Amino acid sequence: MLRLLVDGASDGGVAPDAQDSSHIAGPHARSAQPESAQPEGTQAVEMNGIPTSHPLPVRISSAAADLDAIRPLLSEAHAAVGDVPALLELAKAAAETAPKPGDGRTAFLWEILASVTAVDVAAGRVLEPQLDAVAILAQAGDKAAQDGGHFPDPDGADFEGTWGVFAAEAPGLRLEARGSAGGWILQGSKPWCSLAAQLDHAVLTAHLETGGRAAFAVDLHAHGVSFANPEWTSRGLREIPSGTVHFEAVPAVPLGGAGWYYQRPGFAWGGMGVAACWLGGAVAVARSFTASLQQAADGGREPDQIALAHLGEIDRTLAALTAYLAGTAARIDAGELSDRGAWKEALRVRGSVAAAVERVQTLVSQNLGPAPLAFDERYGKRMADLALYIRQHHAMRDDAQLGTLTLTGSNPW
Repeated sequence: MLRLLVDGASDGGVAPDAQDSSHIAGPHARSAQPESAQPEGTQAVEMNGIPTSHPLPVRISSAAADLDAIRPLLSEAHAAVGDVPALLELAKAAAETAPKPGDGRTAFLWEILASVTAVDVAAGRVLEPQLDAVAILAQAGDKAAQDGGHFPDPDGADFEGTWGVFAAEAPGLRLEARGSAGGWILQGSKPWCSLAAQLDHAVLTAHLETGGRAAFAVDLHAHGVSFANPEWTSRGLREIPSGTVHFEAVPAVPLGGAGWYYQRPGFAWGGMGVAACWLGGAVAVARSFTASLQQAADGGREPDQIALAHLGEIDRTLAALTAYLAGTAARIDAGELSDRGAWKEALRVRGSVAAAVERVQTLVSQNLGPAPLAFDERYGKRMADLALYIRQHHAMRDDAQLGTLTLTGSNPW
């Protein structure tokens, strides 16, 4: 229940010494095979020489022993690729024990997101909003505790289950929140609601009668909620359709008050969590490229200087990104990015990762040519999924926003 998250907000995290390898796993973690075991009926090597029965974590800064805690989750994510209901259950289970940003293990949180996305981009796209929603609810609980208040649950609402986070806007569509004697009511339409018809709840933003926007938690099974049939023709993230949700006098729980959703540092932290997912997708593309070069060399065809130069560029790009994310995560945990200035750092992180992802995709695609795009389902899916996912970054518009902040503020350089 949301009330438990609010009233017990200060106890919502798990102490670092209690987070062991048995905790970061999916709903079937107890039956997960140890790394040395080979599941019956599977092969140790799949396409391009990549071992898929035991996917590799993506390391940002954690020790190898800590990364081992992610492996059961990755094995389950691999087994659930393409099965959205299974991925949603996996995300729900993972969110129960995953760290929250700013709680002291932000880098490990980002490693979870990056590692699952490296298994399958759509799997990471399912996991990220679940973890983000849980963090938002905890942050709203902390805010309420500081203000000496709490958020009452709407009558009959149960906020256990799967979550989405819907904050996008679109021309011609508007969702409004109106105060009433019985609480808050949502009226209107919200665009870009991924998997909404398959979710239980959502954190979403709505316009206020007094101006501005605020965040609300809503039960997507409530009377008055309806889902437009998504006209989803995308070749990327095909199993993650986004569409419009309509609300007709639907009760909702306010989170943090007017403007809080965008002003809290957690907004920036969540945006960097998405960038960690993008990084995981780029790592997967780089791993497939490396494996293809190794496989060709084993067959007697050594890579030429262009391929090696591109692999070298990919290596230093990913090494620089992981070091940057490690440092940023440490700053978050140290309280150095806990004010509105966090958004400037988020713009740097997101822009750097998005540019690197596009560069890695370009280099790998140029080297491998059209064949894997045409005939390798796993490679083609990853490239298409990742190309769509990084369009959550607004390219030069985000850089223009960063430039404005750079012009008016202090800079590390």
